[in-house]
Amino acid sequence: MKTFMANAATIERKWYVVDAEGKTLGRLAAEVAKVLRGKHKPTFTPHVDTGDHVIIINAAKVALTGNKLIQKTYFRHSGYPGGTTFTPAGQMLADKPERVLELAVRGMLPKNKLGRQMYRKLQVYRGAEHPHTAQLPEVLEVNVR
Repeated sequence: MKTFMANAATIERKWYVVDAEGKTLGRLAAEVAKVLRGKHKPTFTPHVDTGDHVIIINAAKVALTGNKLIQKTYFRHSGYPGGTTFTPAGQMLADKPERVLELAVRGMLPKNKLGRQMYRKLQVYRGAEHPHTAQLPEVLEVNVR
C-alpha cells in the first residue's frame, strides 16, 4: 500500500455557505477553520491546502456568551509610538461584524504561508446576501449552540 499525498493536481474544491445567525462565535470559527484547512476530507495532507471555500452570511447576528460583549477587546497598533487601539467586542460587532468572524477564524489557522492561503478562501458578509451564487455553494450545517 502507498500513502496518498495530495498535490495541486488532485485537489477538488467546493463552495460552502454557513449561516452565522444565533451561532456561538468560537464554535462556529472552529468548524469553519476545519473546512478551510481541509481536515474534513479523507485526502487531508498537512503541507498542502486541501480546504474548501467558505461563505459566512449574517455575521452581524453571531452570538457571544457571558460578558464578552463588554470584557473582550480587540487590539490594533498603527505602527507609531503610542498607536495602540483597544476596541470592545460589542462595539466591533456593531461597527464591523465581518471583522469579528475573520479574526476568530484567522486565529485558528496555521501562522505561515499556508495559513494565509487558506484564509483567502473565506468570505464574510454582514447580511443574508452574497455575490457568490455563480459558484453554486452548498449549505454547510454547523451544529453548534
